[in-house]
Amino acid sequence: MKKYYFISIIVFLIVIAFTTCINAQNLYFPPINDDSWERLYMNDLGWDSSKTDQLFQKLDNDNTKALLILKDGKLVIEKYFGDFNKDSLWYWASAGKTVTSFLIGIAKQQNLLKLSDRTNKYLGTGWTSLPTDKENLITIKHQLSMTTGLDDSVEDPYCTNPECLTYKADAGERWAYHNAPYTLLDGVIEGASGKSINQYYFNELRNKIGMNGFFIKSGFNNVLYTNARSMARFGLLILNIGNWDTIQILSDSAYYREMINTSQNINLSYGYLWWLNGKESFMIPQSQFVFNSVLNPSAPADMFCALGKNGQILNIVPSKNLIVVRMGNAPDNSLVPFLLNEEMWQLINPIIEPTSLIKDQSNGINFSLSQNYPNPFNPLTTINFSIPKYSKVTLKVYDVLGKEVSTLLNEELNPGIYNKNWDASNLSSGIYFYRLQSGDYIETKKLCLIK
Repeated sequence: MKKYYFISIIVFLIVIAFTTCINAQNLYFPPINDDSWERLYMNDLGWDSSKTDQLFQKLDNDNTKALLILKDGKLVIEKYFGDFNKDSLWYWASAGKTVTSFLIGIAKQQNLLKLSDRTNKYLGTGWTSLPTDKENLITIKHQLSMTTGLDDSVEDPYCTNPECLTYKADAGERWAYHNAPYTLLDGVIEGASGKSINQYYFNELRNKIGMNGFFIKSGFNNVLYTNARSMARFGLLILNIGNWDTIQILSDSAYYREMINTSQNINLSYGYLWWLNGKESFMIPQSQFVFNSVLNPSAPADMFCALGKNGQILNIVPSKNLIVVRMGNAPDNSLVPFLLNEEMWQLINPIIEPTSLIKDQSNGINFSLSQNYPNPFNPLTTINFSIPKYSKVTLKVYDVLGKEVSTLLNEELNPGIYNKNWDASNLSSGIYFYRLQSGDYIETKKLCLIK
């Protein structure tokens, strides 16, 4: 029995390896030293080009500067807004965390560091204000997984000075989206390699795949600036498991797997500075609340993302050989643009899979959750939604900390279009989230109460 089990495992691994090889062969890689990039056309892919106007209008209204969608490495959609163009540089914000994660993997591959190394090996003892025994608990892996235990509620969570890095919990016991420990990974790379973060980025990544741009010091942060195509190039490299065409750049396959899979058991939707879809729960910045839902219900389950403030988005979907890049500003200042990404996928899906909408052909109704109106509101607003089949439906409102503040609906409903009024007279001004669930369908949107 054991013999057959072993053989089955070997066969499975061979199939996986073969599939990976086939996928790699099907990917196109643009030249490193010139501006050409092959294209695919929506009609040839069976995509519905008539639905793009709605997507473009939505993105234009949301202050988008660039949208790129790649299939098999080739450009299908390349849209720029206003005076932005393919050569324009823009900041990645926290989406740049993924580049840092990749460079850590390169440094590990070069035996310059280990993930189990204490951070103070590279930053020096006293890089925090913690007692030495507590500081010694913090490793590079804790920085990558946002589990340093340092207090993210300090006055300036970007501050990297020791006095700003205070104790909240032992390393590994608490997940918190804290920018300062992440930023100090650049110091780890510099300490391990003897090169500046830009030198290391240029030598180990940028020049090898034809990216442009550089890290710029802004306050305590090192912010990556590139054009949109460079973000797409990085996405293509990651899609191809760290290889650029036939050139191995990140050959440490174990690190790659760890990077894009759950890195700890607290926030299941977080890898090594990458956000992961398809997990059973997720957490958000500045909150310890666990949402029992996938990150983006409308997106493919295997998608993983680089996400940054004001809507800097890089989505990678291995099952579809798909890359989506969005750069620009956004209607809000959310640190991580979950909702914008969800809204974007709701409009991308009808384009790339016109027949895949969740739909009951007998009544022509789709699952949908509309934006509340008016929005902002004071204190009354209306939420519309539709369901195509009989099911148990819940509609709840949460504050920014993830605390439930109101249950608007919790009952079984027939197929149809519904509206629900909400009176928020008893609540203070601020941002809230409303969440609809009907069977496997889950969708969340944001609303704003102003008094």
